[in-house]
Amino acid sequence: MSRPTRPSRFWETLAVVIVKPLSWLLIKKDWRKGERIPRTGGVIIAANHLSWTDPVLLSHFLYNNGRWPVILAKSVLFKVPLLGHAIRSLRAIPVERGSNEAARSLHESSARLKDGAAIFFYPEGTCTRDPDLWPMVGKTGAARLALESGAPVIPVAHWGAQELLPYGDKRLRLFPRKTFRVMVGPPVDLSSYAGKPPEAEVLRAATHDIMMAITAQLAELRGQKAPEAPYDPAGR
Repeated sequence: MSRPTRPSRFWETLAVVIVKPLSWLLIKKDWRKGERIPRTGGVIIAANHLSWTDPVLLSHFLYNNGRWPVILAKSVLFKVPLLGHAIRSLRAIPVERGSNEAARSLHESSARLKDGAAIFFYPEGTCTRDPDLWPMVGKTGAARLALESGAPVIPVAHWGAQELLPYGDKRLRLFPRKTFRVMVGPPVDLSSYAGKPPEAEVLRAATHDIMMAITAQLAELRGQKAPEAPYDPAGR
């Protein structure tokens, strides 16, 4: 059965009326290569994660570039009164972390992709713990979804949200006004994995390619050379 790829007009209008004015007020924007985001069809948007604010700021960016972002959110948020109803109405997908139910979010994402949705993925699974804020080693969910669905993966890097609200902090740093920079890369070439069984080695290699594509865009945004190997919190 086909699922709507956008929320109802009421919820979409409510989100836009709240988010866009706040976004324009809080930050300056340096948005690049938004035309690389396909305007139609199922697509996976894979981004780095720096701050609790960047899901909202990136959603604004994606919306302005013609896509409604379907966000994968922690399942616990869906249980919060009012907030849970709101994010469910905005078409977010719950993720059960650390349980046998985690695969359900990928099944739901796959179904949404078939209906033409833009799935907004953080392959790292959480805000980076890299001391210099480069992307970490990614988890394999985005790669698995891409290889099983055939949907293109668009790497998106951003910089600046961590200045507005550093990870772990609860106080917005409003002044001076921060600049939120975004760079969109070309689709990640995963053709070498086509037809291969989704075994661990294949998924890790495809995930590495996705994370390197995001990192390359971030290096350009920052004007710095990225580390040769991504930070691995499990093996640091």
